[in-house]
Order: sequence, then structure tokens, then C-alpha cells
Amino acid sequence: MIIDISRLLNAHTPTWPGDEPFSYQLTWPMSETGSVNVGQFTTSCHTATHVDAPYHFRDNSLTIEQLPLDIFVGNAMVIDVSTKAKITLDDVENVDLSDVRRVIFKTNAWTDDEFPTTMPLISPDLGSFFLENGIELMGVDLPSVDPLDSKTLDTHHSLLQNGVHILEGLNLIDVEPGIYKLTALPLNIEGADGSPVRAILEK
Repeated sequence: MIIDISRLLNAHTPTWPGDEPFSYQLTWPMSETGSVNVGQFTTSCHTATHVDAPYHFRDNSLTIEQLPLDIFVGNAMVIDVSTKAKITLDDVENVDLSDVRRVIFKTNAWTDDEFPTTMPLISPDLGSFFLENGIELMGVDLPSVDPLDSKTLDTHHSLLQNGVHILEGLNLIDVEPGIYKLTALPLNIEGADGSPVRAILEK
């Protein structure tokens, strides 16, 4: 069974305030070409479901096409933290992570078509814990792993320092906790600070 955990991209897709919204338009309709429809789209690299490259928040760091693809394919543990105002070590210390390299937090804090105004806090302390337990990717159903008004991006930096990559903007409404196979491959965009992905889980 395949579960699509990507957010739909259209004219109503919520975008980080002030960032480039998603737009698709038909450049050449079949009525003009006589053979094909050809469209184009514009968007921020961080709209809807996306991967952050380290370059997004640290100059002279890895860009999206430089990231190893195996990070984004493989077993992932979905952990339900939907009752939590803050996600901390207490939420993962007793979870068996021996068979996974990826952790996905289901917060249910972004379940509609509006950009959220509040989100659960994610403790930067998770970075070192994940390193100790072999976790290389953290995913969230939030637009960011840091507070919306953060300028220091403590959790972003902690995850990077501990070798943990970031997948944001997931749609986990219909996903139960447990182990799945995740596929969430970023586009091969040279020099980019992030990339939209089509993320799926397989049970």
C-alpha cells in the first residue's frame, strides 16, 4: 500500500509569508501548437513538502544536488506527538529505533489550507540523540523545524551538526504510527537551497 504524504501544489497552497507562491500556467495550449500542451511553474524551493539543503541555513554548505539519495529512501519510524506542545527527548528515548535511519513526527498542527500561526517546538537536543542512534533524517508535518519567528534556527543547526537531514511540510493526516518505507527524493537542481519532493510511505 502506498500512502501519498505530499501536500498538493496549486494556487491555494500555503506559502511562507513573503515567499514565492506556487503558480502553474499553460504556456503553449494544444489549440495553438496543434500537438501538445506545455506548461510552466514557479515556486519557492520551500513550498509545501520539501527537503532543506544545508545551504539553506549555512553558507558554503551542501546544496540539494550534493546530498546522498539513500538518505531519502528507506525505513522510517512515524511517531505520533500530536498532543505535544514541545517535542523533546522524552518522546523518543523509549522508542526502538534500531531498524530505522529516519524519524517522522506527526504533530497534526498543520491540517488545513492555511499557513499555521503556531507550531509545536522541536528541541535542538534531538540532534545529538539522533546521531547516537544512527538517525540521518527527520521529517515533520510542519513548514519548519524551528519556530516561525526564529532567526537563529537552533534546531536546523543542531540537526546539521549531528548529520541529520530535514524533510518538512509532510501531510500525515491519514498515517498511523509505525515503521514504513519512505521515498522522498529531491529534484536534481544544481546549487539549490532546497527542493520540492513527492513523498510516499509504503507499508
